[in-house]
Amino acid sequence: MASLSLKERMLAQLNSARFRYLNESFYTTSSEEALKLFQEDDDAFKIYHEGFSNQVSKWPVNPVDLMISYIENKKLSNLVIADLGCGDAKIARTIKDKVVHSFDLVALNKHVTACDMNKVPLKTSSVDIAVCCLSLMGTNFIKSLIEASRILKNNGTFLIAEVVSRFDSVQSFVRAMDKMGFLLIKKDESNKMFLWFEFRKVGKVPPVGKMPKIELAPCLYKRR
Repeated sequence: MASLSLKERMLAQLNSARFRYLNESFYTTSSEEALKLFQEDDDAFKIYHEGFSNQVSKWPVNPVDLMISYIENKKLSNLVIADLGCGDAKIARTIKDKVVHSFDLVALNKHVTACDMNKVPLKTSSVDIAVCCLSLMGTNFIKSLIEASRILKNNGTFLIAEVVSRFDSVQSFVRAMDKMGFLLIKKDESNKMFLWFEFRKVGKVPPVGKMPKIELAPCLYKRR
């Protein structure tokens, strides 16, 4: 039993180290590179997701639960939701009276469509609510914002939650989102771990030459 316990501890340490490596890789590479990594390594996404879930479970509040509460409070049953970077698709698994499309790099269950978050298989202006919950990770994450704008209907809602440490200036982020056609409706800075935003799509994404600069710092672990 003792040797088995030691084996389990060693495996946990190895998976933890691999999670940290994968996590940093996703923040410092493009979404295309991350997709290629997962296609070549079947176990990588499972290890990453387990590590991510374990980390978030220690937070006082899980931001995806705030997303679920927000959507459930919308009484219209014909709403269409797109969960971009859904993980195990908790939103789709929880909400039963609305249409929820769940996307991530790997399909962990039947609710998830595997794809690059920058090229989701949905029609333009077909979504009422788009969600990015701790999923703006790649170096090209701005493409996910552009994709959210594409699939959202005019006056559609864009919900974003991201780790507090990623924001050098919340005001700069909000101004840049405004230039991309997203009007801030509400922000919640009460949680120590993450910021929560509700935007409304009120305009179009500007042409390439006039795109605002949006910066989010990567989540990198301190070297031991």
